[in-house]
Amino acid sequence: MNWFSLSLQLNRFPIKKAKAALEGIKNIPPTEYAGYVEKKKKEIVNYHLRNTPFYQNFFGKDSWKHWEEVPVMRKKDLQRPLEERFSRNFNSKNVYVGKTSGSSGHPFIFAKDRFCHALSWAEFNDRYQWYGLNLDRSVQARFYGIPLDKLGYFKERLKDRFGFRYRFPIFDLSDRKMEEFLVDFQKKNFDYINGYTSSIVLFGKFLQKKGLVLKDICPELKLCIVTSEMFFQEDKELLEKQFGVPVINEYGASELGLLAFQNKENEWVLNSETMFVEVLDEDDQPLPLGEVGRIVITSLYNRAHPFIRYDIGDTGSLSPESTFKKPILKELLGRTNDVAVLPSGKVVPGLTFYYVTKSIIENDGLIKEFIIQQTDPGCFLITYVSEKELEADKKEKILQAMATYLEPGLEVNFQHTQMLNRSKRGKLKQFENLF
Repeated sequence: MNWFSLSLQLNRFPIKKAKAALEGIKNIPPTEYAGYVEKKKKEIVNYHLRNTPFYQNFFGKDSWKHWEEVPVMRKKDLQRPLEERFSRNFNSKNVYVGKTSGSSGHPFIFAKDRFCHALSWAEFNDRYQWYGLNLDRSVQARFYGIPLDKLGYFKERLKDRFGFRYRFPIFDLSDRKMEEFLVDFQKKNFDYINGYTSSIVLFGKFLQKKGLVLKDICPELKLCIVTSEMFFQEDKELLEKQFGVPVINEYGASELGLLAFQNKENEWVLNSETMFVEVLDEDDQPLPLGEVGRIVITSLYNRAHPFIRYDIGDTGSLSPESTFKKPILKELLGRTNDVAVLPSGKVVPGLTFYYVTKSIIENDGLIKEFIIQQTDPGCFLITYVSEKELEADKKEKILQAMATYLEPGLEVNFQHTQMLNRSKRGKLKQFENLF
């Protein structure tokens, strides 16, 4: 039984239709692919100009001739109630609604129409099949966090069950906890590992310290997929040695879906079927292949909500070997997270703060930007940008989340400001360990 696909169908995400559409796109000859991309770019812009009042106001005019006339969207442009951004005939009841992690310091709520969301999963399944994996059958060891409220926890566990996933929560990555992980790998026949880079690297270092190779313990293991954070060559070498399987890098975004996936030739192939990816300079002008700039993405199929020339907040470059049908990401800069070490000795990755920041992500867009810094083992500073200072009850909510996801007794200070300092690349680092 194809449980994962069935669960999508039951939730009215047309995965069969999406898989068929994806196969049709893949079969477009390279000589005709530029025409396909140009056609879909025009279609999605004109659709939202006709049907999305938010985008009409954002665009500022009714017609256009050249792609460079289409304005670049930034995350701050989307920090307003979701209901104000929907296309006509769409609402929170007939779309997929999610929240960005805020890893770039710009959290917001987004929507994808059901077909677009199904296409995202069809893309993931297609890429996994490059390595003999199938979302309907392959068993995943999942190094992710999980919401700790009852409803959120239940929903994620249910999705894990249908998705053949066994979750290793990353809120505690102490040696004691990783000993428990090891027992699970001995007992279960995992086909692959998927999860946050920093968490998986910590597990690899734990195995190194113990002199163990994971495939010797879990013979069915075929692949490790790391995502959501920077992945360095030394980490890849460590993991491939300690896991005994290939380790590949996945690049995605919750609001868009799959952006790039490494093939067996070690090329980071961008998603050209449902996305159009550009690299722009600071004046929003396209850069030549090979030059580093801002990664800007157009979602070609999302009709519920516009993501058109959307600045995702990362910088990188495209390979000179790129074509319309096979664009290749040469390098990706940014997205690296530190690890927090707590007074108890508990070790947590920086992306744990994704779950903490859910407490301050609100649909009214009150918090515009934020960063979290660990200044001492038991002390954290949250610096945020908003029109007015956080009220006492909202601060208390954040304190409770820190106690729940990290540990009780931490000192948390708040700093209200009008502007955050950025790196030279213009990227905000959501979490930083300063001691």
